[in-house]
Amino acid sequence: MAQPATKNLGRLSEIAQVAVRHGFGYWFDTHRLTDLFPRRGPRVDVVDGQPSQRGQHLREMLDELGPTFVKFGQLLSTRPDILPPDIISELRGLQDDVRPFPFADVEQVIEEELGLTLERLFLEFDERPIAAASIGQVHRATLPNGRPVAVKVQRPGAPRQIEADLALLYQAARIAKERVRALDFIDARQVVDEFARSIRQELDYRAEARNADTFHRNFAGYPHVRVPRVYWTYTRSRVLTLEWLDGIQVGDVDPAEWSLEERRELAYVMTETWMTMIFRHGFFHGDPHPANILVLGRADQIGLVDFGATGKLTDDDMSRLTRLFIDAASENVDALPRRLSELGVRYPKEREEEFLAELRELYYRYYGASLAEIDPLQVIREAFTLIYSMNLQLPTRFLLLDKAIATLGSVGVDLYPEFNVFEVARPYARSLVLERFGPRKLATRARKESLRLAQVVTEMPYQVHDFLEEIRDGQIEVGFVHKGLDDLLNRMDVVFNRLVVGMIVVGGLIGSSLIGIFAKGGPHLLGINIISVIGFALSGVLAMWLLWGVVRSGRL
Repeated sequence: MAQPATKNLGRLSEIAQVAVRHGFGYWFDTHRLTDLFPRRGPRVDVVDGQPSQRGQHLREMLDELGPTFVKFGQLLSTRPDILPPDIISELRGLQDDVRPFPFADVEQVIEEELGLTLERLFLEFDERPIAAASIGQVHRATLPNGRPVAVKVQRPGAPRQIEADLALLYQAARIAKERVRALDFIDARQVVDEFARSIRQELDYRAEARNADTFHRNFAGYPHVRVPRVYWTYTRSRVLTLEWLDGIQVGDVDPAEWSLEERRELAYVMTETWMTMIFRHGFFHGDPHPANILVLGRADQIGLVDFGATGKLTDDDMSRLTRLFIDAASENVDALPRRLSELGVRYPKEREEEFLAELRELYYRYYGASLAEIDPLQVIREAFTLIYSMNLQLPTRFLLLDKAIATLGSVGVDLYPEFNVFEVARPYARSLVLERFGPRKLATRARKESLRLAQVVTEMPYQVHDFLEEIRDGQIEVGFVHKGLDDLLNRMDVVFNRLVVGMIVVGGLIGSSLIGIFAKGGPHLLGINIISVIGFALSGVLAMWLLWGVVRSGRL
């Protein structure tokens, strides 16, 4: 057991040294982490007040640390509740691009998964991969029927390497919890758990194949969008075979060869595609970076690839998003907190007025401005900054949605500098409102709600029966919590205790006086009975103690 721990500690030391080299040495000093690594080489510190540089340094550091940390950085780019906007923006530029593994390993994995030799499975198989990532790489091939395909093959030993990296991240999360007080607001282990679930799902290519199948069905008949077909006979947990899409990546579009109008059309086709996913299908591609969108010959047709990261919205989510848009477009700002609450945003009721005031300020900062004056990415960043500055809770599915919209927006601006998502959103949402709230849709929704209410009415007698039985058997307990009641009881205890002491003092004084007057026998001191003297002394001590307690409380 000591060897893996030593190996992990050595890797942690390597990570720390890379961090120092990229300007984060001060951070290790501040949080007493310098004992994790030996002092080697020059130290460079990130200068405070240059947020864009710190984001760039962090991105470069994760890039140098390797594929697992690149993917971890990609996850963090979806968590604006953890990192500030400038770092989120930089981390969204991380690309999962690594050195390919040998063709002999590719051949071995395919033959183990599909049970036949490469020669019997494919007419042609290109030995050079067209793309390589941390978990697998993609090769072009030709099926026996002559159809070109893209074959994604998993790296040998990828699950073992990922589990080792996850163990390392869990160890780092434990160290952060024990030593770094500045990260107390983050549940570091929960973040690693989220990453572990995500990357373990990517290890099974059949899940990605199912996602691709869903997109293929959803966009069947759409002339501007193509999604590759899945060849299930050639697909297993470590091998994924998709229809080949012949095009160029959006990132490779050359402004010198494409006119401004063509690039504008391409940007708007991409935007409308994602809006269709979000508002009509409720199932969206979560990673629209330039390598995952292909231009298929002309500007008005795109192809989608890489379906590992996807988001799912319910029909209720889509309806609520539409209502939120209607209120925003009609300047009904007072309804926005309620609409956000319907979407699952949680905030303390006592802070509702503060939240509404912040929303008004954000809203009227942009309302009435021309489209050219509005930066959609800035609006998104400010909205999320507001949500997290007030410690509001946002459902996880909307974090991925935010990342997808922001990434799409940046890709669109790169293509067409005057790109503005609202130019497409406004007419699209108008038709969406008519569709989602038209007579047919409302009738369908009314039918569903009627069935739900009928079910509630049918179950009610049984629920009442169960409730009455629990009362009869004494299983129902009623309790209440009154905020501030404990403090009131404590104060009453103090008051009654002082009252009792005061009564004892008065009784002692009266009793001692009576003894001094009527007692003739017994020992005397200065002509006063000794018992009376003792009574006066004790009463005086108690009276002084009571007076000191009142003075100390400041409630004279």
